Amino acid sequence: MAITITEAAARHIEGQLNRRGKGLGIRLGVRTSGCSGMAYVLEFVDVVDEGDQVFADHEVKVFVDPKSLVYLDGTELDFVKEGLNEGLQFNNPNAASECGCGESFNIDA
Repeated sequence: MAITITEAAARHIEGQLNRRGKGLGIRLGVRTSGCSGMAYVLEFVDVVDEGDQVFADHEVKVFVDPKSLVYLDGTELDFVKEGLNEGLQFNNPNAASECGCGESFNIDA
């Protein structure tokens, strides 16, 4: 099981951590919500939770809880700029469909 981060995403995350002044990395998870069933959750990590899986790419750490990893395995985090909009993009091979904003997704049963 793996989560990967593009170089652009790593630069963005590292910049956010530097501005914040602390943090071990980011936590990527999922919760039931959103217009497509499941929503991505991102937060800074200051303390590692028991059971966390840690993925490091381009010297940035991503922490994922075991329950979320089932839905996120193989996901690539990218940072994209499209016109005036910019943000993290989740390239999740497990997503059967996504909402228009890309922040929630659905998995085929």
